[in-house]
Parts: sequence; C-alpha cells; structure tokens
Amino acid sequence: MPLRVPSMSFLSRLNPTPSFPNYTGPYQVGTVDVEIAASELNSPAPAPDPEIATVGFRIFYPCEQPTGHERPVRWIPHPQRDIVSAYARFLGGGSTFAEVFSFFPQLLYYMTIPAHRNAKLLAPATSTKRWPVVVFSHGLGGGRNTYSHICGSLASHGMVVVAPDHRDGSSPIQYVRATDHSKARTVDYRKYSHQASPEVYEGRDDQLRIRTWELGLAHAALLKIDAGDNVNNLDPNSTHHSKKESDRNEVLSMFAHSLDVHTPGHITWAGHSFGAATTVQLTKSVFWSHNAKDSPPRSYKPLFTASPSSAIAQQITASSPVALLDFWCLPLRSPSTSWLWSKPMPSYAPSGPGGSVVLGVLSEAFFKWSGNLRDTQRALSPPSSSPNFPAPHLFYPATSAHLSQSDFGILFPWVTKRVFKAEEPERTLRLNTRAILQLLRETPGHLEVADTSAVDREEEAGGEAPVGAGKGDERILRRDGGVRGWVYVEADGRAHNGVGVDMDEKKGPGDVVMEEGMLGEMKA
Repeated sequence: MPLRVPSMSFLSRLNPTPSFPNYTGPYQVGTVDVEIAASELNSPAPAPDPEIATVGFRIFYPCEQPTGHERPVRWIPHPQRDIVSAYARFLGGGSTFAEVFSFFPQLLYYMTIPAHRNAKLLAPATSTKRWPVVVFSHGLGGGRNTYSHICGSLASHGMVVVAPDHRDGSSPIQYVRATDHSKARTVDYRKYSHQASPEVYEGRDDQLRIRTWELGLAHAALLKIDAGDNVNNLDPNSTHHSKKESDRNEVLSMFAHSLDVHTPGHITWAGHSFGAATTVQLTKSVFWSHNAKDSPPRSYKPLFTASPSSAIAQQITASSPVALLDFWCLPLRSPSTSWLWSKPMPSYAPSGPGGSVVLGVLSEAFFKWSGNLRDTQRALSPPSSSPNFPAPHLFYPATSAHLSQSDFGILFPWVTKRVFKAEEPERTLRLNTRAILQLLRETPGHLEVADTSAVDREEEAGGEAPVGAGKGDERILRRDGGVRGWVYVEADGRAHNGVGVDMDEKKGPGDVVMEEGMLGEMKA
C-alpha cells in the first residue's frame, strides 16, 4: 500500500502548544551544553566501549536575570533535520515517512526551551552556599532535552540538574564529537525485543554498562567543574557562537565552588523508565559492592564497579535520595545480575533511613501494567527482614500516560489525550516536580530547595511563597488523597524477595505507550 502522508491539518493538531510554559519556581533558569573527553576525567570504572570517547550532558541551573538578546535554546539541537528523521524512524516510520516527517520545521524545528543560554549562575541561596544537584537519566527514545521541562522546573526551585546523553543505542541517534585521540562517531538506535531471552538480557546489560559508566563520568565531571579545574568543553554551542576554547571553558568556571557534590548522600539520582532502571543499577551497584555481608556468587557479572575509595562510592550512601519515574524493571532482571536484583535499595541498609528517601512516580499506564507494577513494588519496598523501615513514597497521577513524564506530553497534548486518554500534561509534570522537591526537603540531609508556590500547591491563596518562608508541600507525599488525582500505591509491604517471576516479559515501555496504534494510523 502506498504511503499516505499525514495532512498538514492533522500534523498541526499534534502541536497546539508552540512552546513550553514558563517554569513555576522563583528563579530564572540558565542552561549550557557540555561535552568532555573521557580521557580528561577520573573515571570510576573501566570504559565499556572505547569508541565512546566523551560524555555529554546539559546543565539546567538557577541564573541571574539575563541581559541582552541571547540565542534561543532549541528543543531539537543541531543537526535538526537528521535528528527529526531519526525520531521518525524510531517511532516506526519507514525511510520515506521519516524523510517526509523531517520536512515540517513549523512543527518541530523552532520549538524553544524557556531557559537562558549560558546565563550567569545565580549565587547559591542556601546556607552552605552551594546548590543541590540532581543527575537525571533519560529513557528509551530520550536524550538530554527530552525531559527539559521537569529538569528546568527543578532548576527554577534552586537545583543544578545534569541531564546526560546516553550513547548506548537507546536514543534515536546520538553524536560523539572527535577528541585529540578519537574520531567523531554516530550512535544509532539499537532495537531489542521485549520478549525476554538471553540475547535481550545481554543487550540490555551492554547498555547498562555504558549508561552507568556515563553517570560515573558525569559525576567525575561535576567534581572537576566544582573544583575550578580547567575543563575543555568540546561543545561549540556553549557560548555566543564562540569557538574559542577559553570562552567555552569560562562558562563552566562559574560553577566553581557552587555545587553540593562533596557531602556524602547529597546528590539526588533520578531517571525515567530505562533511566530509572539505570539509576537503580548505579546506586545498588556502587553501594552493595562494598556493603553487602554476603559475597556474590560466581555467576554474578557486575555491570559497574567502583573502588571503595572512589569519589562516587563516597557519594552514594544509604541516605542518597532516589527519584524514579515509571521505573522499568526488565533490564535489571538479567540472570547475570540476579544477585544485585535480589538486594533491596541502599536506603534499607541497617543504617539507612528506609523508604523516606525513595520516591516512585508511576503513570496510570504503568500502574495498570500489572507485571511491572509488582516488580516495582518488590524492588522499592523494605526487605521482609526489616519490618520497621518506612515504606517508600509511591504514587501515580490519574489519567497520565508514559509520555506524560517527558516533554512529549506538553508538546503533543492532542496525541496524549486522544490516544492515551491522558489529561492535564502540564499539571502532571508539576505533580512530579512537587513530589521530588518535597522528597528532598524531608531527607535526612534536609536539602534546601525553594518553597513550592501556593499556586502550584493548588491552594486558594495565590502568589509565590517567598524563599525561606518555611512553607513546604507536605500534602504531596501524604497517603490520604489530599491532592486531586494523586493516588498513593502500597509498596507491597514486607513481601520483598527480589526474585519474583511476575513480569509480563512480552511487554515493554513501547508496548505500553503505543498499544492503541496511533503510529499505525499515521503510516496507514
């Protein structure tokens, strides 16, 4: 059957929102793109793929009010047409469909992020004179920009958020720049079946090796940037069209001595879907490799190993906050890593605070995915041997879809509403942001973030709560249904055994997202 190209009227309805809404925190948000050669960093683990010679990420941060007319921050970075075409192929379109899809700049190319390029970092408003830090790992089909709204929203409340690009084949396309010792490289999407098999587990293991290594490199980069060391930023888009290395590095120098990356347990680790799995794999790998009382069996093949004296091993503790959005469990179920899967979250170590530092936010679609839900409950709940630990925070926003926790829900509300029955995409992200912020306020370290506004708290009295006024957002983590459409999920209490077989291994996130056939309609 010949390809039926979607009409312009149909495509225009996909994006009724030409740009993102403004962030709701009290701070302006700056952003800078960073790419650093891995050879410049003190990697805590061996490189799993020597051809991935750099680590790339975007930083969102509180900034001063910018002056002048900086260039807009495009949601789709350069090279835009190639990236849009790669997304079309990822979504299931054939080569012809992908090429046609890439020729609609009015829909995609000019979308901008409401952040200011390379704006001056705002002086930290915390008692430590350092901004708290979040590292956010993207899911399948994602990248450094795909979660820009939640990352920017956190930054607008006084956090520095690092969003890495993963070059593991989970993105439609990724680009690795050339270094002094390596050539430029393109990393294409690697498709795996959702039917569990030795080949699928091996492929996901390979991806997790790269992903966790990249998070380790991002952590090493943050330490170097905070120390004020010279860092060669390879990204030429980092400042005012300048290609001078000194100009590019000046942007990063403003972060020196301003990041809360040295106090153990103060970095928050977060992610969505495969990124949530990556976050769990990293934190458990680092913590339990040095704190487990039992030795792993010979069959265990660790995907990430850091020495006990490494900086990341000192940073990840039982008190490290973890925020998991639509946690996808299957990648962690590999037989090669079953020993680690059987371990509880680090917060349930004898000295830990339990589930008080663990937040899981599901979409309603993932809540209804019963197999993955049961494994999520097992993975996040306290072990049966420790009945007095607090349960984790686990919720879902009603009428939300898997895409609702990314930028796609805001940019394409017509799709998420018609196909996935998702409502209020902007509010869904605000609920996610509120929960993460309150989690940090209630951690043992009481991380200092800006107050949630009365408007965001959906209180009758409008206006922004002044920073430092002590107005938290306790309702968002309560279990009594005090927030409209915010549903608490029991974490399956003390039934944790870590090795359940309830996963519907024929289903994956892509099936949950697309099972109603929207893309089939577009390609028919």
